[in-house]
Amino acid sequence: MSTSTPTHPDLIPADARARLGTLRLAMRQPAAVQGYGVHHSRSRGAGLEFAQYRAYEPGDSLRQVDWKLYARSDRFFVREAERDSPLTAWLLLDASASMAQCDAARPGWSRLDAAKALAACTIELALRQGDRFGVIAAGGSGLHALPAGGGARHRDRCVLELQRLLASGAWPGQRLRPLWEGIHAGTLVIMLSDCFDDAVVALAERLAAARREVVVVQLLTAEERDFPFRGGHRFRDPETGDEVLGDGAAVRDGFIERFTAARAALARRFAASGIRHVEHVLDQPLDAPLRALFGAHRGAGA
Repeated sequence: MSTSTPTHPDLIPADARARLGTLRLAMRQPAAVQGYGVHHSRSRGAGLEFAQYRAYEPGDSLRQVDWKLYARSDRFFVREAERDSPLTAWLLLDASASMAQCDAARPGWSRLDAAKALAACTIELALRQGDRFGVIAAGGSGLHALPAGGGARHRDRCVLELQRLLASGAWPGQRLRPLWEGIHAGTLVIMLSDCFDDAVVALAERLAAARREVVVVQLLTAEERDFPFRGGHRFRDPETGDEVLGDGAAVRDGFIERFTAARAALARRFAASGIRHVEHVLDQPLDAPLRALFGAHRGAGA
């Protein structure tokens, strides 16, 4: 269990940063854009990995001609390669009021704090790989977005925006048009949310159906997982204000049973849409969900 708290200005705890070196952002499908990075593209040209031969055409560089093959066949052939091209990763953060939830054992570490740190880790991975990245946060104050870009300066702008982010209000619902205009088909979308609002889940499904590759990290508290409450408690919904009074021990078994069933149903729903989904409980090491998604054993086609 990780007990470190982010004190680094880029939000990444030192222990998590030390473990990022073995992780690599990857999509199930090859990136379909021009550029140079570490991801296989569908476009062909003068890249790094051999793809096929084709007949020489006027205008082709003589450096691409395979002279050994010419010596054998007396015909000019050009070596084509798949271009390595950067992906575009979007970090989509739920900043609604429920994301402010903490555990009593660690009151200074909320779901939103974990989401910010995970977003910063992902941005760092993208920066190392030469990928593009952008940030979108949705909450009670509406939609806040930083367009996709690359480089250290853009990383710093994104981290500063994450640091300013506060959890408030409800999911913005219909005010998501800028999101659709900014996140194009063929990009990687990493959603960070507790997934308690059905509108969040529906958005993930719509993005996946629209040919965006969607990954969801569901953020849960240890108290939701374990329900350690004893005696009388007042349970309050931070977004609606609804309150329920109950004895913790008396309702524990029923809550855990319903909560487990709801999590399983959500996992099936994501799987049906081809969405990769992992849970992250706040008392677990920060990099655990990224390791599950992008560890050495993962990759394109995983």
